[in-house]
Amino acid sequence: MPPKFNPDEIKVVYLRCTGTEVGATSALAPKIGPLGLSPKKFGGDLIKATDATLTFLARQLSGTTKEVLGTSQSVGSNVDGHHPHDVIDDINSGAVECPTS
Repeated sequence: MPPKFNPDEIKVVYLRCTGTEVGATSALAPKIGPLGLSPKKFGGDLIKATDATLTFLARQLSGTTKEVLGTSQSVGSNVDGHHPHDVIDDINSGAVECPTS
C-alpha cells in the first residue's frame, strides 16, 4: 500500500529538458510515478511551462529594463534588496542610468 498523500509536503524533482522536448515517459515514470502523478500529463505540463518566448515592446534598453522589473514586481521578487518599483522610479528620475546600446 503506497504512503498517504500529504498536500503540504514539497518534493523536488530534477529533470533535464532540452528545448520543448521531453524524454520518454518510461524515463519519467520512476521519478514521477511514486508521487502519484501521470508521467504523460507531467511531460505535457513541462512542455507548456518551458515553451515561453520573450517579446519586449520597448524600443530602448531602459524600457526593456522596466518591463523586466515590472514582471519581477508582480512575482514578488527584489532587486539587490530593493523593491522593483523603487528601481523603476530611480530609472525615471535619472538616478540610475541605462546604457543606450
